[in-house]
Amino acid sequence: MKTDILIVGSGCSALYAALNLPRDKEILLITKRDLETNDSHLAQGGMCVLKDESDYESYFEDTMKAGHYENDPVSVEIMIRTSQRVLKDLEAVGAEFARNPDGTLDYTREGGHSGHRIVYHEDITGKEITSHLLAAVKKLKNVTMVEYTKLIDIIEKDNVCYGAVIRKSEETRVTRGGEELTLTEAGFNTETLEKIEADVTILATGGIGGLYRHSTNFRHLTGDALAISINHGIELKDINYVQIHPTTFYSECEEDRSFLISESVRGEGALLYDKNMNRFVNELIPRDLLTAEIRKKMAEEGTKHVWEDMRPLGDQELREHFPNIFAHCEEKGYDPSKQCIPVVPAQHYFMGGIKVNHESKTSMNRLYAVGETANNGVHGRNRLASNSLLESMVFALRAAMDIIKDYSAGVYGSVNLESGINCESELRRKIIDDVNLSVYADDDAITKKYRELVMEEIQKADSAASDFKDEEEYARIKKEKEEAKVKVKGRNEKASE
Repeated sequence: MKTDILIVGSGCSALYAALNLPRDKEILLITKRDLETNDSHLAQGGMCVLKDESDYESYFEDTMKAGHYENDPVSVEIMIRTSQRVLKDLEAVGAEFARNPDGTLDYTREGGHSGHRIVYHEDITGKEITSHLLAAVKKLKNVTMVEYTKLIDIIEKDNVCYGAVIRKSEETRVTRGGEELTLTEAGFNTETLEKIEADVTILATGGIGGLYRHSTNFRHLTGDALAISINHGIELKDINYVQIHPTTFYSECEEDRSFLISESVRGEGALLYDKNMNRFVNELIPRDLLTAEIRKKMAEEGTKHVWEDMRPLGDQELREHFPNIFAHCEEKGYDPSKQCIPVVPAQHYFMGGIKVNHESKTSMNRLYAVGETANNGVHGRNRLASNSLLESMVFALRAAMDIIKDYSAGVYGSVNLESGINCESELRRKIIDDVNLSVYADDDAITKKYRELVMEEIQKADSAASDFKDEEEYARIKKEKEEAKVKVKGRNEKASE
C-alpha cells in the first residue's frame, strides 16, 4: 500500500500532527489498539501554558529545575513560547477548560510549580483534549485511521525510511472521514502482514509502561518503536530516564493498571502520612524527590504503601474538581472526603526515547518521532508535572511544519524533466518489493525479542550511568544551562529587531 504520510499511534501528538499536515496529502494513521486506548486519554492533572510574559522566567526555571538542569534550554523555550498557540487550537476544536465566574481561565498548580499556570478539565484533561482532537481528525477525508494494527518494522535503506511493515488482526477496523471501509476499499491487501510505502513516517507510539509490573500506562505500550530503532541504529537518548509517579492507588491485584492520583490533588492541598498518620514530607517537591521520600518511608516502616489525605480539599472541591478520582476511591471502598487512601509509587512516564532535534527529526532521514516515544530534551532527567501534553503537541506541530517545508522544497521525490518519471519512486518501489515478509511471521517471537531489547538497553544505560549527581555537579550543569538560556534570549531579541 502507498501513502504520503504514515503516523503510528493515536494519542494527542499523533492527532495534532495529522490536523496540522496538508489536506492534499494522504495520511495513514495506525494504532495498536482502538483509537481511544492510549495514555493521552488518561492524563488527569492538566496542561501547562504561559499565562503572560511575567511568568516566563518562573516557568522556564521550574521546568529546568525539575529536570535537574539536564534539559535542552532551546527545547524548553520552544515549548513555553508555543503553548498559547496550542491552547487556542484546542479550544478551536471544542476542548473546554475550567473557568472562573468572570469567564477567565481557572489555573491550578501542581508539584514543582512555583505558581498557578495549568489549565484543566475536571480530572480528565487528557480525555477532554484527545477526544476533541480525535473527533476533528475523524472528519478529515485525507486521513485513513486503522485500529488494532501494529507496527512491526520500518523499511529503510542507507539510513532513509521508506515505509513500514504492519500487522493487521481479525479486529482491524478502517475508517476515513467518519465512514467505515473494508480493507479492499481502503487500499489494503487481505493478508495479515503488509508493506506500507510512505514519503515520511511519524512515530507516536507512546511509552513503555507495559514492560513494568506497576505502571499507570496501558499494558500494550511496550516501547516497540524503541526496539525497532535499536535494530536499525537510530539514535536513542537517556533511555533509562523513567519517571515514577509518587501517588497511585495501591491495589493488591497484580493485574490492575495503577490508578493515578493526580499531582493536582496535592497541589490543591492533599497531604501524605506514614503508617502512624504523621505527615513526613513536603508534598509539592518534584516527583522524583517525592518518590524517593515515599519509598524511604515505606522501607523504614516495612509497609507496602503510605496514606494520602484529601480531606483538606473538602467534599465539594473533591467531587467537582476530581470526580473520577473520587469515584475510583469509592469503587475501592474509600470515601476520600472522610478517609485517607493508600497510595504507592508506580512507573508513569518515559523521559528518554528516540533522540530528535527541535523539528522532531530522528537520526534517520524521513523519520520523525513525537510524544512520549521521543526525546527532544524538554524534560531532562525528570518531567515537570503537566508538561507532557503540551510538549507532545508542540513538537508534533514542529514535525508537521517541517514536513510541509520539505514537501514545498521537493524533498520527497524528484521528477526527471525529460521522461517525466519520478526517479526516486522507482528506487523506493524496488526497496519495498525486496522486503521479505516471511521473517515477520512469528509475532510472539518478535514481541518477546522487542521487549528484551528495550529492557536490556535500559539496564545497559543504568549500568553506565552514575546515580543522581552531587550538588557541585548540578551547580556546574545549571551554570551551563543558564549560559545557554542567555544565548536563546539573545537570539530571540535579535530576531525581533
